[in-house]
Formats: sequence, structure tokens, C-alpha cells
Amino acid sequence: MKITTWNINSVRLRLPMVLEVLKTLQTDVLCLQETKTQDEFFPHEALADAGWGHIAFRGEKSYNGVAIISRLPIETQHHKLWAGKDDCRHICARINGVDIHDFYIPAGGDIADRNENPKFGHKIDFVDEMRDWFAANPPRSSVLVGDLNIAPLAEDVWSTRQLRKVVSHTDIEREKLTSAIHDGGWVDAVRNFYGPDEVLYSWWSYRARDWQASNRGRRLDHIWVSADLKDKVRHVDIMAEARGFEKPSDHVPMTIELAD
Repeated sequence: MKITTWNINSVRLRLPMVLEVLKTLQTDVLCLQETKTQDEFFPHEALADAGWGHIAFRGEKSYNGVAIISRLPIETQHHKLWAGKDDCRHICARINGVDIHDFYIPAGGDIADRNENPKFGHKIDFVDEMRDWFAANPPRSSVLVGDLNIAPLAEDVWSTRQLRKVVSHTDIEREKLTSAIHDGGWVDAVRNFYGPDEVLYSWWSYRARDWQASNRGRRLDHIWVSADLKDKVRHVDIMAEARGFEKPSDHVPMTIELAD
């Protein structure tokens, strides 16, 4: 089974890209974040016509939103609300016997201080709650994907020295996400596949005049697997060329392939 995650930054605006990536990757499951559309406007008919007709989605106007698009039947689906807010940042679907959690963690604003910036406090609380929930409900036959908005390792950013005080790579965020992985019972499948020294990015800022030339990226998107699936990871791919699409998302698709 191939599972792809992608922060699409508006599914309706970038629907042609979604359809092209589905056809190119021939992925079984595509998990989207920042769909930015209410449920009644989600383009499920176009996706079904393309062959991916099993869809679970939760959306709201202009913000957030998550969706799991599959060509395999969805056996069950559910969601949780996290950190005390009724927003659309999580959905889970069981597909082919695997629970797939799709998350969009808050970005956290620009100031890395919860007293000065409540958005940052909300982000930290969200990650803590994720850790505690999965620690109490250990994942099995599970995959967690999404835009987690944290680059935890030095090899996940273009300059750990220059970004140490920048939200997404601060010490507290890195510590919290690492704890969420280990204490929550997960394996960072992407890092485990590529090894500790490989520099990996999944996001390049819109602010860069030439994203490819400057290559100042961060690995903000993640795929984790439960320990029982660790040895079933056959391949991982980051589709960096998608950042060069016309009017692209600032994130690119990331795909994991699991053996049966």
C-alpha cells in the first residue's frame, strides 16, 4: 500500500495538481492538509471520477481542513478534537486494516513564547496532547502523517544555527515532537529510511525568489509508523519537483510504500 501526505494549501485551487500527482504516483491513499474548504464544496466527484472514490474529509471555510482520499475502501473513520479547539486538524480512516491518522498541527505564529503569543502555546499543547493520547492508546497497524509544522533535526533544516529561535525549529518544539514520536510509540519512517545524515526537506518558503537555487527548506511534513510496521517500509519518496509546479503549494508530496 502506498500512502502519500501533502499540504495542498487549498484543494479546490490546486485540484488539477492533486489529480496529476495521483496519476503520477499511483498512490493508494492521499492525505491532504489545509484543504481550506467547507465539506459541501469538497471536490469529491472529480476525485471519484479519477478512480479515488473513497474519501473522508473535514473542512472549514478558508482555514485548516484535512482529507483522506483512497482508491481502497474506507472501513471506518473518526476524528478527535485537540487542545481544546473545535477545528479541522485531524481525521483517521482505517484502510486495508491500517489506521491512517492525518494531522495538521498549528503553525504557531512568529514568536516562540506562549506568554506573548497564544498561538505558540496552542501548538505546544497540541503536540503534548498527541503524545499523551498515543502513549495511553499505543498505536498498532497504524500510520500517522501530516504537516506537523516542526523540523526536529539539524538535518531537517537548511541551517540549524540560524533557525534555532525560529518557530518550527526551536528547542522546545524539537523536544516536544521527538517526545511525541518516542513516547507515543511511533517510528519516524522517513528519517529511518534515509538515515540520520541525509538532509531532507518537504517545504520551501514562498518568500524565496528562486526556491531551488536558495534551497532553504525544512522537513515540516512527516510519516510515522507504529513499531509493528517498521520492517514493512519498502520505500519512501519526497516529490521535490512538485514545488516547481505553476502556482504550487509550498509543501510537496511525501510517499511511503508498505509491504503487505
